[in-house]
Amino acid sequence: MEKKNRVATLPQPNPMCGGDGPHSYARNSSYQKAVIDCAKTKIKEVILEKLDLAHMCLDLNTFKIADFGCSVGPNTFDVVQTIVETVKRRYEQQNIREAQKHLEFHVFFNDQSNNDFNTLFKNRFLSVCKPYFIAGVPGSFYDRVLPRNTINIGHTSYTLHWLSKIPKEVCNINSLGRNKHNISCSNLVEEMSKAYKSQFEKDMGDFLGARAEELVSEGFMIMSGMCLPDGVPMVRTWKGVAIDTMRDCLIDMANSRILNKERVESFSLPLYFPHMSELEEVIKQNECFSIEVLERMIHPMEDLPLTNDFIASTYRAIFHGLIEEFFGDGVVDELFDRFAKRLETHPIDFQTCVKDIQYFVLLKRNSH
Repeated sequence: MEKKNRVATLPQPNPMCGGDGPHSYARNSSYQKAVIDCAKTKIKEVILEKLDLAHMCLDLNTFKIADFGCSVGPNTFDVVQTIVETVKRRYEQQNIREAQKHLEFHVFFNDQSNNDFNTLFKNRFLSVCKPYFIAGVPGSFYDRVLPRNTINIGHTSYTLHWLSKIPKEVCNINSLGRNKHNISCSNLVEEMSKAYKSQFEKDMGDFLGARAEELVSEGFMIMSGMCLPDGVPMVRTWKGVAIDTMRDCLIDMANSRILNKERVESFSLPLYFPHMSELEEVIKQNECFSIEVLERMIHPMEDLPLTNDFIASTYRAIFHGLIEEFFGDGVVDELFDRFAKRLETHPIDFQTCVKDIQYFVLLKRNSH
């Protein structure tokens, strides 16, 4: 089961579960799709209202779009198609007829190099509709992955809570920020929270810095995702409770000698959900962008009673690769069997959990 005699490396972000099987991200990402569908309405509004094609740098009538953190679909295609269709409407609004005659779209799908791009590009939507030219761009979006001054609209959704790495203090046995009894930032240990926040601020700075180089003047960067209300710790949300439940299952597996106890204690998820004020502050630090929109969205599923099976399937699709890479083959099945059973015996009390925040951000690249 667990990998033996290997160097204890810190877990890094891994792609979502690939393929199109019953445990794949493609089949278990409806929660993310719901908020993307909500964001699509706002995307249409901001493009029709704020996109100034007359002053944007366009390359030979080719409009270029990049989705950062595309995963394996199908959510990425929904939002990209919304952007394409709305940009076409904006051309009509601004009466740019000559450009319209020859208008083409080039879409770049970016994710880590070990993302399942094969499943992504086998999607029937691409093979049947062929609505735009496509390219896969492997690489971390915390670095620049595209040429300078080439992208008209960038987009990312439910990605920026993934850190580029675990802060070293979190796994240092001599550090006050050690995460021995948690597998994520609970916001309850001050030193640990500082370490996660510092890594988030660095990563967001790198993300925005890279996009500032890739976007053309007046280009848009659209971001959506989840953050926390100011003053609310992650452990008070239902997602925080679910992560703690997964931690309890790992501890049970260590107590049963299925996993090594020290290895479980060294495991942390590379996640940080910022508070709303933290998100706004780090965005403002990059002076290459102006904040055109920073709004809260209501998740369409936030008041629905999510089933235990739904939660278990969603979390398995998200964390499969990371768990398998860190603990070895065979652990995923055992862990999420226990996770599902524990949710049955210790169900999440959604009534007492604090609702998290879904955000929508539109940034405009200032003139170079």
